[in-house]
Amino acid sequence: MSKIFSVAKELKEGKYVMIDDVPCRVVSIDSSKPGKHGAAKMRVVGMGIFDNQKKNLLVPSDADIEVPIIERKSAQVISVSGSTMQMMDTESFETYELAIPPELVGKVETGKECEMMEALGRRAVIRIKGE
Repeated sequence: MSKIFSVAKELKEGKYVMIDDVPCRVVSIDSSKPGKHGAAKMRVVGMGIFDNQKKNLLVPSDADIEVPIIERKSAQVISVSGSTMQMMDTESFETYELAIPPELVGKVETGKECEMMEALGRRAVIRIKGE
């Protein structure tokens, strides 16, 4: 199971939401007052957790929204080759290759441990532990 459903009015800044089938971290929320015949509308602005692109969501406050299930994992860098690194999950010992994020170029070294995020079958390195 990769997603669950929630009500839009329960969203808060810093939480995660699916916008256009992309898992995003909520950056800001604006809501309008309910009108005479309608529910309050919410404008949610999110940043994609894998591509850092800004996404907008406009929904009624009582609408169901998708919330991604995000796992935080720990992995060790096995090797670095150009702009990619080979990593091993410290719990399952699974190995895989990931692109080095631009903010971590030059900081990634063999043997270091990284914190990563996994959602919907995609992975991204968040930070290097110990820095």
